[in-house]
Amino acid sequence: MDRSSFLSLISPEGQALLAEVGDLDSKADVLKLVAKLRSKGHSAELVATVLSQAKLRRRAQAKFGEFANHMYFTEAGLEQASRLKVAGIHAGRFRDSGITNIADLGCGIGAETLALASLDRTVSAFELDEVTAAIASYNLASFDKVIVEQADVTKLDLSKFEGAFIDPARRDLDGPKKEFTKRKYDLSELSPSFDFVMEVAKKMPTIVKLGPGLDHKDIPQDAEAVWVSDNGDLVEMTLYFGKVARENIVRAALLLTPNGTFEITSSNHARTDAPIGELGAYVYEPDAALIRSHLIGDLAIDFNLHIFANEIAYLTGDEKLESPWLKGYRVLDNLVFDRKKLKSYLRERNVGILEIKKRGADITPEQLRRELAPKGPNSLTLIVTRVADTHRVLVVEPLA
Repeated sequence: MDRSSFLSLISPEGQALLAEVGDLDSKADVLKLVAKLRSKGHSAELVATVLSQAKLRRRAQAKFGEFANHMYFTEAGLEQASRLKVAGIHAGRFRDSGITNIADLGCGIGAETLALASLDRTVSAFELDEVTAAIASYNLASFDKVIVEQADVTKLDLSKFEGAFIDPARRDLDGPKKEFTKRKYDLSELSPSFDFVMEVAKKMPTIVKLGPGLDHKDIPQDAEAVWVSDNGDLVEMTLYFGKVARENIVRAALLLTPNGTFEITSSNHARTDAPIGELGAYVYEPDAALIRSHLIGDLAIDFNLHIFANEIAYLTGDEKLESPWLKGYRVLDNLVFDRKKLKSYLRERNVGILEIKKRGADITPEQLRRELAPKGPNSLTLIVTRVADTHRVLVVEPLA
């Protein structure tokens, strides 16, 4: 969104039109809606801007709930913004550490500042992009203890702050119309730079939000690293420095679910590998936060489970287990990975509904499904993976 589009959006005409469009139904006939709004005399540019904003608000409900209906977004800003429940966890660390005056360095559309201000923290939020800073100002206007400024955070005097939150830009918008984003995991491409982030962390308690794919070798030794999964969706890896970090914890996997919050922690930088053994009666798929944090071995030992192939993140055992960290399957068949034989297997069982999962196999589930052409009323789940050193297809049944 450019400056003129934002100004038109917050104009009386733009706000009235946005209110008229309301919660845009994903099944709405957009062409018909555009024609209707244009017939009322609204410009094509304003109509396009309003409809784009309505779509962003609808998508934002997954992160911000009902707050999304009263906020403004950009495509990139929404993409990078923390989910409100996760931002609340960050804010809680500052609150519990007694830190009241915080700098949000690269605030985006204001998600983290919103959570901090909700816990009565005083926040100075800085954003380099003019439009994004203006959107943050609007989104945070109701909080008296928040100041939003357009600024280059690397040129600020940070000495007056007690703590800092930093979410370095990890995505670039590409293409002539800036239609899509790409994730960055190379620390050298972050903005502000990771060197700047580390300098801030040396001076004050600091929380840094990064992509969950960051290589473990790039994690500073003095940081607490937490991988966060929101109901199975791996959303971020967070680094905590200074007194916002917990004592004797260097790695953690945090799982947020509708049934509660669960965490596994370790005081060791070196990972514990899961033991290896034979394929058992059950296969378990660990949560992504557990895998990325290299804590899968800790859980395997606690649950008396093991892996059945080196570097393949499936666990197995002969007992039926229930855990929020594991999605379980009963093994029905263990087949050689042969497409022709597999197609016959499915045909004989009248399988038409097919879920295909894979690890350690050079296949594309969608392409394999087309090749197998399943037909019939029955359903099956296949896991294409390695068992020991052999490529296999495990026919499994999800546990209730």
